[in-house]
Amino acid sequence: MAKEDFPLHNLIKQFREERGWSQQELAEKAGLSRTGVSAIEMGKLVPSTAAALSLAKIFSCRVEDIFQLNNLDKERWAWPPAHEPCRYWRAFIDGNLLLFPVEPSPLGMLPHDGVYRDGRLLDSPIVDPMKTLVVACCDPAIGLLAAEYARTTDFRMLVLPRSSRQSLQLLRDGLVHIAGLHLAESRTPEKNAKVAKDILNVPFRLLRVTNWQEGLALAPGLRLNTVDQVLAGDVRWIGREPGSGARQVLDELLQGAAAPAHVARDHRGVVEAVRSGWADAGISLRLVSEEAGLQFISVREEAYDLCIPEASLEDSRVRALVEVVRSKSLRGIIGDLPGYDVKDTGELIKP
Repeated sequence: MAKEDFPLHNLIKQFREERGWSQQELAEKAGLSRTGVSAIEMGKLVPSTAAALSLAKIFSCRVEDIFQLNNLDKERWAWPPAHEPCRYWRAFIDGNLLLFPVEPSPLGMLPHDGVYRDGRLLDSPIVDPMKTLVVACCDPAIGLLAAEYARTTDFRMLVLPRSSRQSLQLLRDGLVHIAGLHLAESRTPEKNAKVAKDILNVPFRLLRVTNWQEGLALAPGLRLNTVDQVLAGDVRWIGREPGSGARQVLDELLQGAAAPAHVARDHRGVVEAVRSGWADAGISLRLVSEEAGLQFISVREEAYDLCIPEASLEDSRVRALVEVVRSKSLRGIIGDLPGYDVKDTGELIKP
């Protein structure tokens, strides 16, 4: 069958080179000819079912991890664009080519892969969507991980800022590769796994990134030095949305009292509201509180994990991320952050 009749995108060369194999070595391991391996890599030959299964077995992955249909019928929006024209990013997730409307990212202004205008997709891809990893999380330091990931691998990371439960819901729906969550104290980290089990319907692993301090970010001049003093005081609160780790902590502190009417989008949004005088107190991380020059009172230490479906562990993008999280360089970088503890960083936990 001709390439034009049944187009495939494959990662054979990438998988082979990651292992330091020549085409001849791969051919011998898979029971194929070197010219056959070369033709498959170049997209000039569609492999037989037996050849595809053999290659997947050699690479210890699924067939769909190394072969993807270049089928426009599988190209779809992760969610509808809010306006037109709309810039978008592209990524392959679970066999689907997804388009993500560009949104504010903790990584700053990222190059887009195309523009949707007049009902048409005008592609100008910056990075192969097969080399794009999509992460949903609320870690304000995720840019450090993304930078190290870009520096040491051939892949790009896109980060969608979402709360813990929102991130898990996107993972459940096949709209991201990985979800970050922090809904458990470090002394009882199993709660992260429990929440993930309640939302996901597939086996997963949790990759520990850090144990971090979450607590009260306070406006200057309040002269309140304990949690009890803050709770007893007449303070204006800035909240977070239900499903976030910060909202969970605040609900526990308020013990049934009405949640704040005003809600910030993320940890930095909380401290910005306090720093700017719109609120007196809010729940956030020590890192962003100290960055903003605010007083911080620690409430608890939390386990911050990345949730990874077991079926994705052999995805080269995911494998690369696990290696980066476990690297000495990243541990050194995040270990210097206020309120971040790396003693458990890199542990891959099976619930």
